[in-house]
Amino acid sequence: MIRTQPKSEARLQTPIWVKTMKHLMRSLILMLTTGLAFAGSPKISKDLINRNSGELVDVIVQFRDVPGEDHHQKVKSKGGFVKAELKQVKGTAYSLPAAALESLANDPDVTYITPDRPVKGTLDYANATVGADLALGYGWDGNGVGVAVIDSGINNVWDLKVGTSNSKTRIVYNQSFLGAKTKSSDEFGHGTHVAGILAGNGNYSGAVANSIAVFRGAAPRANLINLRVLDANGAGTDSGVISAIERAIQLKSTYNIRVINLSLGRPVFESYTQDPLCQAVEQAWKAGLVVIVAAGNGGRDKSFANDGYATINSPGNDPYVITVGAMKTMATLSRADDLIASYSSKGPSLLDHVVKPDLVAPGNRIISLSASNSLLRSQSSVNLIPYSYYQNTNSTTTSGDYYRLSGTSMATPMVSGAAALLIQKAPSLTPDQVKARLMKTASKSFPTYSVATDPVTGVIYSSQYDIFTIGAGYLDIAAALGNSDLATKPALSPRAVYNSTTGNVSIVAGSAAVWGDAAVWGSAAVWGSNVFVNGSAAVWGDAAVWGDAAVWGDSTSQGFSAVWGDAAVWGSTATSTSTLSASTSIASPESIKVAIYGEN
Repeated sequence: MIRTQPKSEARLQTPIWVKTMKHLMRSLILMLTTGLAFAGSPKISKDLINRNSGELVDVIVQFRDVPGEDHHQKVKSKGGFVKAELKQVKGTAYSLPAAALESLANDPDVTYITPDRPVKGTLDYANATVGADLALGYGWDGNGVGVAVIDSGINNVWDLKVGTSNSKTRIVYNQSFLGAKTKSSDEFGHGTHVAGILAGNGNYSGAVANSIAVFRGAAPRANLINLRVLDANGAGTDSGVISAIERAIQLKSTYNIRVINLSLGRPVFESYTQDPLCQAVEQAWKAGLVVIVAAGNGGRDKSFANDGYATINSPGNDPYVITVGAMKTMATLSRADDLIASYSSKGPSLLDHVVKPDLVAPGNRIISLSASNSLLRSQSSVNLIPYSYYQNTNSTTTSGDYYRLSGTSMATPMVSGAAALLIQKAPSLTPDQVKARLMKTASKSFPTYSVATDPVTGVIYSSQYDIFTIGAGYLDIAAALGNSDLATKPALSPRAVYNSTTGNVSIVAGSAAVWGDAAVWGSAAVWGSNVFVNGSAAVWGDAAVWGDAAVWGDSTSQGFSAVWGDAAVWGSTATSTSTLSASTSIASPESIKVAIYGEN
């Protein structure tokens, strides 16, 4: 309360300047007193504090009961008006002077007042699911970090520009490894989509006045190094990929390249210790580059009665790299209802039995950038989306800027973006430290089983959530950014070892690996205490992660032999390796099958 001057003081001949100063002091005290009372109200959200008292603010007022006309009249008497009735939340959206908020909060019928905050989606449901939105809110956006995208090329579209301008691009380097006369632009439509998931800033979807959703990548300010290795049909060669990897290593310092994204692969033909693709990624890793690779889309493969196990592609079978499987967001913002995509390839890796994938991320029906006149866009009409999906319009015209694709190729750049954010926050992190941190902080909450139906064929697929299906868990960017643990040992993925005497399969991490440090990075911390196999919880250590009853039956079954036997999957009962030429091309994991990979 402001005290008035005594009448005796008012009778004195007070100089004008003193009167003026006293008036200013009264006003200042009044403002401070009002501000303190305003700040202390538990019914007013903190982001409404310090608003100018004469400012007209848009708020949502929640009441104890559904508000009626008498409630509206109280607001109108304070200079406000109704914008929208929100009966489901027992509230109303009003526009009113900020000075009226305090008295409105004192109304016993009012429970809480918040700003009518702007809301926009980001990359459909995927970013919210893995915490990328939260990271962006704290300023982690990949700024200054270079990510090499080795793929089918990247088109220089608006979402990959600097800021909202349509001039300077964040594609800082372009090169094709398909021949001297081949352009680095994307004729297949895969690389541009991947780049959008990784680093799109949402310009196309967010610039229009009637936008209702923004498709933004995980690291929307990261720089991209475009190294094209896949042709217009999505095919390439080992040598092209290896050359691109080498180029990324050479350009590391020039463009601060810290991450390589490989949303491609091909079958495993020999041990990773011999595979040239694997050796190339290991060199990149040892040069300080985090290499992130798609697991592959062989999870539905039942050719050898193995239910999609041992279908990890090369170079995702290498223990150094981060290998990524695909999850379905189920079209919700929460990860609680998310399920594994049935096509996501499972471990262990063929021949070497490396535990893969390392973690999983959203990869099903992901909306991202479209490459105009590309093969995938022209042959995947089911993946086109109408403008009405992200603009407030009734138009049924399909967007020329975005479309959907599904697969572990889409999950991989989610993790690449996460790695860029970690490096932006802590530039001294090594690849092993990035990998260990992402795996340790991954969410471990999963169901035991799930089923999925192919929307085209109607075939039903069953998945179980064991270590060879979901690895260390579900990508959680916010948790990873909040973690400060530093691995001091290599983060090589462990091996699964089969004991022919007991018929059990156990995990061997090795004392030299970071997972051997039980205090910080032990098995329970990284993979969780429960690894579901046949519906039961497996205990780490000497106990088996696969018991006498293997996932697909007993140890004498064809499927078990395909994974754990001496013969490779393509051995005597399948295609001989001798029929494969040395120049066998790398098929993009999606190829033209992207339409059937989408799961509802």
